[in-house]
Amino acid sequence: MAWRQPLSTSSGILLIDCPDRRGIVVAIAQFLYTHGANILHADQHQDNEAGRFFMRIEWSLEGFDLQEAAFRQEFALIAQQFTMVWRLAWSEQRLRIAVFVSRYQHCLVDLLHRNQIGELAGEVALIVSNHQEAKPLASFYGIPFHDFQVTAADRLEVEKQEIELLEKNHIDLIVLARYMQILSPQFVSRFAEKIINVHHSFLPAFTGAKPYHAAFERGVKLIGATSHYVTEELDEGPIIEQDVARVSHRDQVQDLVQKGRDLERVVLSRAVRWHLEHRILFYGNKTVIFD
Repeated sequence: MAWRQPLSTSSGILLIDCPDRRGIVVAIAQFLYTHGANILHADQHQDNEAGRFFMRIEWSLEGFDLQEAAFRQEFALIAQQFTMVWRLAWSEQRLRIAVFVSRYQHCLVDLLHRNQIGELAGEVALIVSNHQEAKPLASFYGIPFHDFQVTAADRLEVEKQEIELLEKNHIDLIVLARYMQILSPQFVSRFAEKIINVHHSFLPAFTGAKPYHAAFERGVKLIGATSHYVTEELDEGPIIEQDVARVSHRDQVQDLVQKGRDLERVVLSRAVRWHLEHRILFYGNKTVIFD
């Protein structure tokens, strides 16, 4: 069960993954209390089969007496005691996003609108594409647009240029908003745990480039969309969010595509929002999504 109260404008966030044992919550709460923290939100999960404990805890920085360096130094003692893998974040530090897109723009349009109205706790800093279709949209929102033409022969060289661009602009998260290119293992490993993709099917069903066509041929009654972290294995990364819509024998391929686009927008925006708010932990090939 999660516990929360309305958030302040400035908070600290701690994500924890460790072997499950007694005393973890007490130790964390006592540490924060000792340093003047007012806990705003706490959520936890136990995986009994794996024997793992996961937690997200958020607290107001008003009256909190530790700066980041001191926090890391002091909390490291507790982390060592419980063999924790942990991550510290601050709500005021907005992550910088690069959106990769090809010709289909529905997910990009949705992300840019949500970012503009303040639904996403991040900043879309770049739009990268292998086509020109999204350039007017980038111009409308005042976001730098970069066009990289990719072929099989020069893919690694183009990715090298893209990596230089991303690093130069201090990008924290890459969002593949229907970017119809396969990233190399070198690119994926460089940005491990920092690439989110939307796939236009309910994974693990119908992987690959034309899942709606495959779903139509199979005569399914449900279609879906999946947002997931990108790993070196195509469409096999940890799943963040999924949703479905009912279809029937009356629906043709284009009907499936139209219904699927609504699902793609929703599952991608949720995944991006949860990542930006530091609500996701993944272990093995699973994710824990905190409330």
